[in-house]
Amino acid sequence: MALQESTPKAQFRRTAEFHPSVWGDYFINKAPCDEMLFSAWIKEIEVLKEEVRTMLTSATLKPSEKLKLMDVVLRLGIGYHFEGEFNGIIEHAYNTYHDNSFDDDLFTVALRFRLLREYGYNVSSDIFNEFKDGKGNFKDNLIDDVEGLLSLYEASVLGGHGEETLDKALSFCKTHLESAVAHLVSPLADKVSRALKRPLLKGVPKHEQWHHILIYQQDEACPGAVLRLAKLDFNVLQKCYQDELRIISR
Repeated sequence: MALQESTPKAQFRRTAEFHPSVWGDYFINKAPCDEMLFSAWIKEIEVLKEEVRTMLTSATLKPSEKLKLMDVVLRLGIGYHFEGEFNGIIEHAYNTYHDNSFDDDLFTVALRFRLLREYGYNVSSDIFNEFKDGKGNFKDNLIDDVEGLLSLYEASVLGGHGEETLDKALSFCKTHLESAVAHLVSPLADKVSRALKRPLLKGVPKHEQWHHILIYQQDEACPGAVLRLAKLDFNVLQKCYQDELRIISR
């Protein structure tokens, strides 16, 4: 008995009716980065990386100054280039946590505490007891030290459950920073405003990088090589992302 061919059933494909891309044709129409310019950026980045690396490992730079430089590099989003150097700085900061090889001002003490906590060292917050009065409250003479208050405020965000000292620090610093910010000038005013709006560790890294580039280009104390490296690094990564999105969109 011969088999009869069955008539294929009509195939119906559902339409997804996706919303049009919010980008439209922006990335498709965007011209790729000039190769010569891109190559020049890459070469300059390599030179600047070595210059910054030399600064981070300099024997003439005090441990506290290395921590401050490390903090700036991290804020500017280029820390991933120097993880080896950072590990050495952090290890030294931990091994000397209770001696006097570091400056003992509020800014430096809070900065060292924050960076150690960020790198996974569960150091004690008792180190801030020297900044308290006999009643266990933070001393009133700290109010005028805005940079110190800002450093302590950023460190207090890393407090854990039951760390009363850091809870008090958060409340104390926030109150006095909010009172002081209107009377400050840039770049310190911008640093305080940014921290109060969104603490450093709660921001999106690339977004924070852009904001800190704008802040530190007003800061004469920021090394030129560090700032230039941050700007070039941002531009290079931005162009890479744009090229990838252009290819995906097509």
